[in-house]
Amino acid sequence: MQQFVFPAVLFAQEDETFLVSFPDLDIFTEGSSIEEAFLFAKDYLRVYLTYALKFEIPYNEPTKFETVVSKSKDASCVLLIDAVISEKELQK
Repeated sequence: MQQFVFPAVLFAQEDETFLVSFPDLDIFTEGSSIEEAFLFAKDYLRVYLTYALKFEIPYNEPTKFETVVSKSKDASCVLLIDAVISEKELQK
């Protein structure tokens, strides 16, 4: 089992949806509520890293939380999102 924790930046959008960005990975997702955006981001991170590991695709290491916070002045908040990937998922 492998566990990852990446900082994610949450933005409230004008249309009342919420955008989540993983600046280290250059991936984005969104949801109609903060809770939905968080859950989509958590799932997206797990799937992204599963395929990166499975197919040996290089990916950036997570930036320190404090660094992302200091660079994200326009954000609603910065979150830490984890992904747990089992060996079984890598064998599928």
